[in-house]
Amino acid sequence: MKLIEKALKGIDGLDKDSMERAKKRLDSLTKPKGSLGVLEELAVKLAGIKKESMHEIKDKVIIVMAGDHGVVEEGVSAYPQEVTPQMILNFLSGGAAINVLARHAGARIVCVDVGSAADVYHESLVSKKVKRGTDNIARGPAMSREEAVRCIEAGIEVVWQEIDRGADLIGTGEMGIGNTTPSSAILAVYSERPLEELVGRGTGIGDDRLNLKLRAIKRALEINQPDPRDPVGVLAKVGGLEIGAIAGCILGAASRRVPVVIDGFISTAGALIAGRIEPRCIDYMIASHVSQEPGHGIMLRLMGLEPMIHMKMRLGEGTGAALAFNMVEAATKIIREMATFDDAGVSREIK
Repeated sequence: MKLIEKALKGIDGLDKDSMERAKKRLDSLTKPKGSLGVLEELAVKLAGIKKESMHEIKDKVIIVMAGDHGVVEEGVSAYPQEVTPQMILNFLSGGAAINVLARHAGARIVCVDVGSAADVYHESLVSKKVKRGTDNIARGPAMSREEAVRCIEAGIEVVWQEIDRGADLIGTGEMGIGNTTPSSAILAVYSERPLEELVGRGTGIGDDRLNLKLRAIKRALEINQPDPRDPVGVLAKVGGLEIGAIAGCILGAASRRVPVVIDGFISTAGALIAGRIEPRCIDYMIASHVSQEPGHGIMLRLMGLEPMIHMKMRLGEGTGAALAFNMVEAATKIIREMATFDDAGVSREIK
């Protein structure tokens, strides 16, 4: 049995009984019902995921998937492709923004090379390289269908390994120069809005590069004709290696009933692919933030997800997920540590 089939077989819906018990517990705590808003919603959702009304988070992990993109040949990025391996080494040496925020959240980082164009060597790097970057989507498919399956399965393998080591909260992160271009192309397959409303400036490109980016995506869609009914095919035709690995990470986590905090635009492109492969995995996703990329909020709405943070961020790496870890963990502490009205001797609401 293929890893994808094995993962899909393990994905089930949320446990309604545990969610009901969690809601009753929250309503018994010393506060007006529902007054902690999203924190209470998170506590109930986590109960449904974990099949227990009061869950404790012990091991938080952000998995950063790295891959390169042939479409950079079209001039769509403000940065050269060699930044991808340079940033991989920066992650591994602890100097990137995600390292700072992961330390702040008390989370581990696992960096995975699923498709960088360069050879990167480091004792802490997880190597799952499928190919040395995608092909140029403006001239043909990003990868073969077999390669798309392999990067999804790489994500499943990595997340299962981390869960076996004890991870009980996963965050998605990524690195890959040019990766907002395939992410926008994936969104365009599933959105009926004009492309101009979906495509943003990525790393901060000017008008000239933005026009090149729009033209590249239009050509990619025209040449490859991705079928929205075939999400693996969409990934193969206009996606990215790290995007596929993120999709696999989400499917793998859902199959083990572990919540996944989704980061920004590129991570959400992976989440969108995962959600189209198996819609039930969306129940296991927690949206961290909404980025400045115009398509990000549209992606989230396509899956019915509400972001917790509005911080005008557009970095990626898993930075939004790291910030949201604190909120997710706070939700678990509220339901476990707050006193009930009876415990505290506080009078209840007047009927």
